[in-house]
Amino acid sequence: MNPPGAAWLSLIKSRMTMADLALCADQDRWARELRWTVSRTGFGARHYRDPRFDLVRELEEVGRLFTV
Repeated sequence: MNPPGAAWLSLIKSRMTMADLALCADQDRWARELRWTVSRTGFGARHYRDPRFDLVRELEEVGRLFTV
């Protein structure tokens, strides 16, 4: 049996998620068009990451191997 108020809590959580997605929809769409990764970190908070920085890190590591 569900505790009292569980249905309300579930409803509130789903509405908060819907509001969060609607709030950040334009920025998320823009980031995905640029092929960035998007991670939700909280209500209205996102972490956007450009995967091209992985290539920069790999090139730096290769450069260190050849200069040592």
